[in-house]
Amino acid sequence: QVHLVESGGGSVQAGGSLRLSCTASAYIFSGYCLGWFRQAPGKEREGVASIASYGTPNYADSVKGRFTISKDRAQSVLYLEMNSLKPEDPAMYFCAAEKSIGYCPLSATFRSWGKGTLVTDSA
Repeated sequence: QVHLVESGGGSVQAGGSLRLSCTASAYIFSGYCLGWFRQAPGKEREGVASIASYGTPNYADSVKGRFTISKDRAQSVLYLEMNSLKPEDPAMYFCAAEKSIGYCPLSATFRSWGKGTLVTDSA
């Protein structure tokens, strides 16, 4: 089981920006598929972005062009840069990991999860 800890959530206005971080053991930054998911109150969890072990990202249509997933292997941190936030973006955001060296779609089965960081609307 991989230990994942999210941070960086907070209150933000529509149009604003926020960067989420997920710290984890260094070994998952090679050979693992990593992802960000979110769940708003009363809604199902949805995939936001994923990044393959070799670095190729995938994004949900709802965040393409606004969110960027990246990983810093030296610091053992997974990031989600969120720009041009919309009213539908506030949610609990989770990072997830699954051992895989191949394609990393949002539909992949992720078996390791963090406890989440909350993004709220400041309006």
